[in-house]
Amino acid sequence: MTDYKPSQQEINQALWSACDTFRGVVDPSEYKNYILVFLFLKYLSDVWKDRYEAYKKEYGDDEELIRRRMKRERFVLPENCSFDYLVENQNAEDLGDRINKVLEKIEEANYEKLEGVFRNVDFNSEGNLGKTKDRNRRLKNLINDFHKPELNFRPSVIGTEDIIGNGYMYLIERFASDAGKKGGEFYTPHEVSQLLAKLLKPQPGDRICDPAMGSGSLAITVAEEVDGKDFRIYGQESNGSTWALAKMNMFLHGMDAADIRWCDTLNSPDLVENDQLMKFEIVVANPPFSLDKWGKEEAKDDLYNRYKRGIPPKSRADYAFIQHMIETAKENTGKVGVIVPHGVLFRSGAEGRIREALIKENLLEAVIGLPENLFFGTGIPAAILIFNKAKEREEVLFIDASKGFEKGTRQNKLRKEDIDKIVETYDAVEEKDKYSYVVSPEELKENDYNLNIPRYVDTFEPEAEVNIDEVQKEITDLESELENVRSKMKGLLSQIEQQ
Repeated sequence: MTDYKPSQQEINQALWSACDTFRGVVDPSEYKNYILVFLFLKYLSDVWKDRYEAYKKEYGDDEELIRRRMKRERFVLPENCSFDYLVENQNAEDLGDRINKVLEKIEEANYEKLEGVFRNVDFNSEGNLGKTKDRNRRLKNLINDFHKPELNFRPSVIGTEDIIGNGYMYLIERFASDAGKKGGEFYTPHEVSQLLAKLLKPQPGDRICDPAMGSGSLAITVAEEVDGKDFRIYGQESNGSTWALAKMNMFLHGMDAADIRWCDTLNSPDLVENDQLMKFEIVVANPPFSLDKWGKEEAKDDLYNRYKRGIPPKSRADYAFIQHMIETAKENTGKVGVIVPHGVLFRSGAEGRIREALIKENLLEAVIGLPENLFFGTGIPAAILIFNKAKEREEVLFIDASKGFEKGTRQNKLRKEDIDKIVETYDAVEEKDKYSYVVSPEELKENDYNLNIPRYVDTFEPEAEVNIDEVQKEITDLESELENVRSKMKGLLSQIEQQ
């Protein structure tokens, strides 16, 4: 089976079936960490083994030279820290503890890149995995699930395709789908990420930042839009487990240099240089919708003056994230793409005043309405706002893309033609009947800076004209037919009574 190259579908199916070890026993929000960490460990082990054997062919039995070359690889795998070591020790009484120690050693050996990545997962947890006998059985099953030929991640087998990163993203999406309400907090549907990437058009050399990073999939998709590898990814994420997912996700996609900080973006941003917020060419995010208790009390004393246009309500952080993103976009060049609930477009009070200020500064470039039920955990439709610090025209483009999608059983999905239509309309700043409209500053002012899309894009479909004469004839015919049926029924009943 050494020449067997698994397909992406086979890898995805094998990864998903590995979850059977935990289903019904461990909550999906917990077992996703065990599965994804094991995928990461298997990837590290297989790549390390591949590199060792390549050097072995080149240098023969010169182990000292091989070790020196191995130390220059993009990561180091200490002795007895491979997946093969776990296979050999799968019957050990202290299996959970051994797995923890393997992960600890890998983290220590790669401290700069992997610091803290495994701190939120415990393979010796009685609370999550059961008492010793049950725990060992589940962990042994997990090891054997990843010991399948379909999950051979050696580059010499799978080639240079990014099927490991794709497999990781596949799992994250499935976990988001199963997690229900909280799923959208760590994953943006891939098609929505692709749309944002094509709208923002990152260029070689750009610094790309996601201040609500989640599992990192959105930032990765935006970065992959760049021609080549000349970009830098930055991000901030407040949830420790999700931050770890993002770090592993970046590593699996070969984006080791990504600078992802574990911090609260609104209250204690960590991407700071020279006592100022770092600036980026591209800022993109899918922040939690209308986050409550986000830190309004401290906002008036914000060190970075992010809320100079106004402080959002205590129960809705949408404009806090938006203002943070705008402040971190580079002056004269930076672009911002943010996914928001529709309430952001029209709510009054403090949010209305902030919205008015942003429009008057001529930062808002486009408002794009998306279909309903695209996002995990919420069926409400969302919108994309594009802000541009290099904006030249004064008008704002409105696009109602709410009707272009493929209906799914659980989630709707943007098709390629839906994405292409949005991007083409945005690039051309084009008005299309019942789809898009270019709005002047005067018209925005007349509408009190309300951005509700139906105010500008008329999607009303008139009902077909009714021909009264035809309808009356149809009613007469139906009444006549009904009378005939009644007459026949009456005759049948009379025959039955006579029998």
